[in-house]
Amino acid sequence: MSCRMPSSYRFQDDGRTPNNPRWPLLHYRNVLDDRRGRDAATFFEKLFAAHDWTGAWRNGIHDFLHFHTLTHEVLGIAGGSATVQFGGDAGCTLTVTAGDVVVLPAGTGHRRIQASSDLLVVGAYPSSRPFDQCRPADIDHTEAMERIRRVPRPAQDPVHGAHGPLLEFWPQ
Repeated sequence: MSCRMPSSYRFQDDGRTPNNPRWPLLHYRNVLDDRRGRDAATFFEKLFAAHDWTGAWRNGIHDFLHFHTLTHEVLGIAGGSATVQFGGDAGCTLTVTAGDVVVLPAGTGHRRIQASSDLLVVGAYPSSRPFDQCRPADIDHTEAMERIRRVPRPAQDPVHGAHGPLLEFWPQ
């Protein structure tokens, strides 16, 4: 697989959704551009695990605003498409399609706005990181920001491994 450069998006803390003060969201398009004869979900599970992003799950994207304060998250779009709002109410809306990968740094708000009936997402997290799921009204904002600041950069890019673009976009 050739090294594809992602698009990056930075989101400010809007007082409700903390987002990440250091690192941008990364959107890799067409990671799996030739799906003939491949099980896309299994491909993403193996790809992420090979780069130490574990705890994989298969589902969709919640339709309510949430974020993670203890870990980063990767979303591999294994089937279908969705319109997703990233960054909270002041963020942006992106369309993700089969083959895309989105890497969300801890604190990045996200919610599904619309999805095709065949949407299938494979998600995972950097190995050894605890998982949480917060809605803006369910956590003290100052506490959320402190937790997010303590989440270390992952050792590897979930798509390209130890020398992937994430390490450039997310400096130590």
